[in-house]
Amino acid sequence: MSDNKVILTERKNHDTVNIDLASSLEIAQMISNEDKKAVEAVEAQKEKIAEAIDLITEKILKGGNLLYFGAGTSGRLGVLDASECPPTFGVEPELVYGYIAGGDKALRTAIEGAEDDFEQGGIDFLNSNFNENSVVAGISAGGNAPWVCGVLSKARENNISTVAITCNSEAKIKNLCDIFICLLTGEEAITGSTRMKAGTAQKLVLNMLSTGVMVKTGKTYQNYMIDLKPTNDKLKDRAARIVSELANVDYNAACEALILTKYNVKAAILTLKYNFSLEEALHMLKLNDGILRKTIVYIDKEGSYEK
Repeated sequence: MSDNKVILTERKNHDTVNIDLASSLEIAQMISNEDKKAVEAVEAQKEKIAEAIDLITEKILKGGNLLYFGAGTSGRLGVLDASECPPTFGVEPELVYGYIAGGDKALRTAIEGAEDDFEQGGIDFLNSNFNENSVVAGISAGGNAPWVCGVLSKARENNISTVAITCNSEAKIKNLCDIFICLLTGEEAITGSTRMKAGTAQKLVLNMLSTGVMVKTGKTYQNYMIDLKPTNDKLKDRAARIVSELANVDYNAACEALILTKYNVKAAILTLKYNFSLEEALHMLKLNDGILRKTIVYIDKEGSYEK
């Protein structure tokens, strides 16, 4: 096969051709130089990323969800990003969910041939927790994995919105999506090892998509994760610091409020800030779709608690 027919992520990187002769410091510098290109590639696609954030937000507000589908490294990155959303933003696991070719076993062990099965991709999509307002994001560094193509193809047959995230401008998934996010990271430091800067760029985009959607749907106040689930000591400490800062009280008062509100961060802030009971705080949040900023604006405008 001639070099001009090999996709970019599979070509030889002439800047690292002597990496096997380099010192450890030189190896680190070579890889660092390549990693910088991942950030640049993401920056170049910010308009498409923003478009995807808006689409996903619109669908989630209508009762939909975000479903990542990928093979190999791409699949693992999708599962990773999805698994971080519940503890970080207090959402149900089904809201952002990751699927990998070959199933959960493939998270740790390569499943030979899993990414090559177009038909299985369609089957796996139909067995996923999609609904009419879902957004399916197909993740593939080369953009040609048959399993991912099968997923996107079946999603489109069912009139489901689709996003593609790849590092290949001529990817097959380009024709199977509504929004095409193409991260031109170039040749890898180790030829074809797309777990490196291609994976880094994909992870950056997934961070932007899930975080952007959570911000747009009111899961943060300022830049605080006020819907976090304090399931361990570290997160309980973080919750207390958030409450202390936003309610302008000392750390101990914040801890007491969190205990009284069963670690509902937003309710704790309102009980301290406005001297509400827990019932009053929960009522005000309910009136304002559970969004803290909207609730605070409403209370400050009304000047008092309104039943």
